[in-house]
Amino acid sequence: MKFLRNLLAAILGCLMAFGILMAMFMIFLTLIGSADQGVVVKQNSILELSFTEPIRDYVGRDDTDPFAGLWSNEVGLDDIIHGINVAATDDNIKGISLTTSFLQAGLAQAQEIRKALSDFKSTGKFIYAHSDFFTQKDYYLASVADELYLNPVGAMDFKGLATEVLYFKNLQEKAGVKMEVIRHGKYKSAVEPYLSNTMSEENREQIGELIGSIWGQMLEDIGASRDMGTDRLNIIADTLGGRTPEFAVQSGLIDGEIYFDEYETLLKDQLGLETTESLNYVKFEDYLQVSGSKRLRSGKDKIAVIYAEGEIYYGEGGKEFIGQGLITRALKKAVENEGVKAIVLRVNSPGGSALVSDIIWREVELAKKEKPVVVSFGNVAASGGYYIGVAADKIFAEPTTITGSIGVFGTIPNAHELAGTIGINAEQVGTNKNSVDYSLFEPMSKEFRDVVQEGIEDTYETFLARVAAGRNMSLEAVDALAQGRVWSGVDAVENGLVDALGSLDDAIEAAAEMADLGEYGIRKYPKYKSDFQRFMDDMAGAKSKMGEVLIQEEIGGEAYRILKEFKNITEQKGIQARMPFSLNIK
Repeated sequence: MKFLRNLLAAILGCLMAFGILMAMFMIFLTLIGSADQGVVVKQNSILELSFTEPIRDYVGRDDTDPFAGLWSNEVGLDDIIHGINVAATDDNIKGISLTTSFLQAGLAQAQEIRKALSDFKSTGKFIYAHSDFFTQKDYYLASVADELYLNPVGAMDFKGLATEVLYFKNLQEKAGVKMEVIRHGKYKSAVEPYLSNTMSEENREQIGELIGSIWGQMLEDIGASRDMGTDRLNIIADTLGGRTPEFAVQSGLIDGEIYFDEYETLLKDQLGLETTESLNYVKFEDYLQVSGSKRLRSGKDKIAVIYAEGEIYYGEGGKEFIGQGLITRALKKAVENEGVKAIVLRVNSPGGSALVSDIIWREVELAKKEKPVVVSFGNVAASGGYYIGVAADKIFAEPTTITGSIGVFGTIPNAHELAGTIGINAEQVGTNKNSVDYSLFEPMSKEFRDVVQEGIEDTYETFLARVAAGRNMSLEAVDALAQGRVWSGVDAVENGLVDALGSLDDAIEAAAEMADLGEYGIRKYPKYKSDFQRFMDDMAGAKSKMGEVLIQEEIGGEAYRILKEFKNITEQKGIQARMPFSLNIK
């Protein structure tokens, strides 16, 4: 009987596997068939922008991979900017309808999209915007429109920026598990929540100045589009003058409170259509099939754009985090490729492993000896994220970029109190004086702490030296800007940590100028495996990813963010060059 049961189970398993593969094959054929049909853009069309998914700088889709879009339709910021730029040259696209609510992008990403929309509008085409609810980030993006409208029973948020930092000192004391902390930098407050229950004045100072600078940039952009001064906008924010659609109209934040059908009537008027005629919408996701086949830049000579996005960990790296494997290999390929005349490194990272940061820094330093290297900072390029770019010939940042944070720290969990409470005693045996250096179940010795502190100090001095050499500054000048302090892109230009404010396109143009290129194409690195390939390579990895999605849906986005932060902290290995806090600016 046991043999028959096992045989039946094996047969059923094979049938299920065969069924799954057949289903995937049929889906693949369907997608290929639909792709062959193409997207037709009719005359007098409106491009419909509604960003509903999280936006990454780059998704690294391999165009030669037939499974690249099988499970995921995600697009990168590079795809979005390119799509808008192509639409600006498309005679069949007369305007854009922007209907985004709850934009899932960083402020620097929103600023780049906003700039692309502004360039689109400068061609004489129109942009209208409508929403049921404007968050501050939504409104910042939508304010670039010629006209923007809100649902009469909708709402909008316009009150200034704020952020929150959680502190865990009491939790550690109650749980009996604490994080042993060794750091350098008075502003290096990534570890402050483990040492205190309240925010230090240094941390409050830097966060206040940071979000104040970012808010100022947002007001400057909004004011330019809406023909309003920053003082007036601040008064509106302080008095909550946009909290209802009626107030938002009166304050000048929006042009009217109308329902979507009324909004569509305005679009028809703009296109010269009768009210009975239909609008020709083109969904942006579909239009990307059109824009993806068009190259706005072309030429035999190439500029390599290498994307480094995520936290920095030791290893190969991938779409979710930066490792030395993929990035150093991409830099070497760009250097060795005779057709590549310059390199742009796009960084969007809060930092991480100091060792990996230095490995990548070294590869940038070597690349610079062969070809011009320009760095573009995205939403955040802090600590290790700044470290990997500081060797470049030139650094660009968005005004809303969070950067700097030149400092290092180490955290080590200790469960000595918990172990004593539940009756665990750990005994160690070693061959030499320092062979047993640290135990999770014993208090950290002074000797071990001194050794780790020595490593922290050495790493900090190395970090200072890298910055001083890259930015042509003295060690003393860098140290005055360092100590783990973060800066906005605007402040970083003023203090010399960044060369200029600008987008990724600005960085690319600067690289072309340095390489004396007139016409050139773009070659992007690295290429990531598709979700399907990763699923086939590692079934457990796909199962884990599915589990993450289910957990996020169950506990909610905010709780999931906190859970991931705690998980990342507990998994940190080695000395960290990491942003001093996790900011969810809202």
